[in-house]
Amino acid sequence: MKKLSVLVLFLISINSVVAQNDVMKKDEGAWNTLSMVTYERSFDETFGMDVEKPILNPIVRTLEGKEIEVEGYIIPLTGKIEQSHFMLSRFPQSMCFFCGKAGPESAAQVFTKNGKKIPFTDKKVKVKGILRINVTDITNLLYTLEDGVIID
Repeated sequence: MKKLSVLVLFLISINSVVAQNDVMKKDEGAWNTLSMVTYERSFDETFGMDVEKPILNPIVRTLEGKEIEVEGYIIPLTGKIEQSHFMLSRFPQSMCFFCGKAGPESAAQVFTKNGKKIPFTDKKVKVKGILRINVTDITNLLYTLEDGVIID
């Protein structure tokens, strides 16, 4: 009987860990999918040097042109008051892509719907918009959200 009790407690604890991991995955769902990228180094004649070109998982490609929701942190591009074009980072500014602590797949530029200005906040926000994927122009971000709106 004691072995059965230990086994039941063990199974309950495993189920709890799995459930917690599922919740974490749901919270990070869009970023987890957008992170399905590898990079191939090749020589770029325009820049005269080796550059890393993204290779997207086919699952990521299916999101092109679709409306997605993603949570992240606003990284201002033009000051910290209000803006209609900003970068959304999976991580806070101290850990963002431009600080060298994450990859380009962890950020997206956002153009708001109808140019609506969004007030800056250092808290996490959820943005809904149409995903555009850029794998050819290395001078721009990999991901763009068009018609972005902040949602609750």
